Amino acid sequence: MDKFKAIALFMSTIETGSFSATAKKHATDPSTVSKAIKRLEEQLGLQLLYRSTRQLSLTSAGQKYAETVGSLYQQLESCEHELKSANDSFKGALKINLPVSYGRVYMLPMLSQFKKTYPDIELEVSFNDQYVDMISDAVDISIRSGTLNDSRLVAQKLSPMPFVLCVSNRDGCSDSEVAQKVDISDEGLAVLPWVLFRFKQTGKTMPINFTYQGRHINVEPKRVTIIDDGEAMAKLCAEGLGLCLMPHFNAKALVMADKMKVLAKVDEFPNSGVFIVYPKRKNLPKRTQVFIDFVKEYLNEMGESPTKTWLDTGGDPTKSNPVS
Repeated sequence: MDKFKAIALFMSTIETGSFSATAKKHATDPSTVSKAIKRLEEQLGLQLLYRSTRQLSLTSAGQKYAETVGSLYQQLESCEHELKSANDSFKGALKINLPVSYGRVYMLPMLSQFKKTYPDIELEVSFNDQYVDMISDAVDISIRSGTLNDSRLVAQKLSPMPFVLCVSNRDGCSDSEVAQKVDISDEGLAVLPWVLFRFKQTGKTMPINFTYQGRHINVEPKRVTIIDDGEAMAKLCAEGLGLCLMPHFNAKALVMADKMKVLAKVDEFPNSGVFIVYPKRKNLPKRTQVFIDFVKEYLNEMGESPTKTWLDTGGDPTKSNPVS
């Protein structure tokens, strides 16, 4: 039995005046209580209680020990109560890490709604596309895209992450007119201008390498504009700077606004998706659980779930713009 438990039994024995009453309070038996206090005395090298057949009483050492330990014990109990109350209530700090593009496009409006619903939950939000060690950085919740393999974390899938091949829908955009007529092939796509995404953490550009209708496509474009921001990449595509391969969440707003057109939804990348992630723990704070539930409900209202995205809701945008 640990020392803290022995101290708890010692303090209860002082309060109740007997081993049997203490045992009843702690759902154990009198001999266990007596042995625990005896071991505590042996560890201290002090006698804390006088024992007789009729009553228990404190020694002078026991009196002083009880005064000091009792104060600390009460502070500890009070601290535990406060922590448990905070864990079981919709209040306290919540540290959240979001990917830059997905966070801005999908999560910023949601964060405003969440804060209005739960004003006592203090949000600390960071936007970062680089790897974040949630354990060492004490992050409560992350949203990550791609694939995950950290066994210390729990990951719940929010949606698939389909990629779409997009082009500007501006009137009089010559590149758009050409792109809408081209067959999706290595040669047909290579002659067109492209907007490419550069990963900040590696400095490399995302390759135009995907599968479409069972055919492997690998494009090495000759004319490119390179940018390291997903939102800006989509907007430059909409402005007519070139074709762009992007995740569904970067394309949605511009496609819905009829500023950009989906030429093709490429075949899914294996095991990819958008996930909400949090460290494994036995008792998840209510503020964490309510945020997870809020995100899921928010996305569901947007037509996204672990099995579908807006591309699957109300018809695939590519069907209204068939590629010849």
